[in-house]
Amino acid sequence: MGRNILVVEDDRNISDLIQMYLVKEGFDVRIAGDGGKAIEEFQKEVPDLILLDIMLPVVDGWTVTAKIRETSKVPIIMLTAKSEVFDRIQGLEMGADDYIVKPFEMKELIARINAVLRRTEIPNDTSKRLTFDKLSIDLDSYELIVDGKKVDTPPKELELLYHLAATPNRVYTRNQLLDEVWGFDYFGDSRTVDVHIKRLREKIENVSDQWALKTVWGVGYKFETANPRTEKAEG
Repeated sequence: MGRNILVVEDDRNISDLIQMYLVKEGFDVRIAGDGGKAIEEFQKEVPDLILLDIMLPVVDGWTVTAKIRETSKVPIIMLTAKSEVFDRIQGLEMGADDYIVKPFEMKELIARINAVLRRTEIPNDTSKRLTFDKLSIDLDSYELIVDGKKVDTPPKELELLYHLAATPNRVYTRNQLLDEVWGFDYFGDSRTVDVHIKRLREKIENVSDQWALKTVWGVGYKFETANPRTEKAEG
C-alpha cells in the first residue's frame, strides 16, 4: 500500500487533477472539500502528508493547521493563491513544512511532496537529543525544554535550533540553513530563517549564560557556547 496523502481543496477540478497525478505516482489519496471535513478525515486516520489549501469553506487552512499541530507533526504542504511573503512566512510559522503558490506545475508538486517526505523521515534506530545548561532539544519527541519547562515549538523552529546547536560556534549563512534544514529543493525566501531565529530567541534567550543564539552580522547565525560539549544520544 502506498503513502497516504490527504488533499484538502474546495475546487473539485483541482483536487481531482491532483488525485489523478498522485495515484499515478503510487500514493493513496483521500480528498476533503472543506476544513471541517479535513479535520474529520485526519482524526479517522493520520495521513503521511497533507496538501492543504488555505482559503477553505467552513474552517480555513490556518485553523486546520493549528488544530492538527495540537497533536501531530504530520508533514503539511500549503496550497494557496496567496503569494505574499507574509502569508508564506505565516504558514511556515504555524508549522507547515512547505508552501506552494497556485498555479503550479504538477511535476513541481510531486517533487515537493517527495522532498518533504524524505526530510521528515527519521530512522527508528536513531536518537537525536542535545542537552546544554537549562536547554534540551529532542527531535525524537520534538520537544524543547527550557529551564525545566516544555516550550511549544513548531517543527521547523526546533529543527533549525537543533542544527545550529549540533555544531556549536559554527557560523551558518541563511542559504546554508535553508539548504540543510529546509532542503536543497526549498523555494522559499531567506527571510524565513530570520523570522524563525527571532521566535526562537523569544523562547530561549536570557535563560543561561553558558550559550546564546548569536547573529554574525553580514554572514548569518551561530549557536555560541564556551563549552561546546553536549549530550548527544545516537542509536
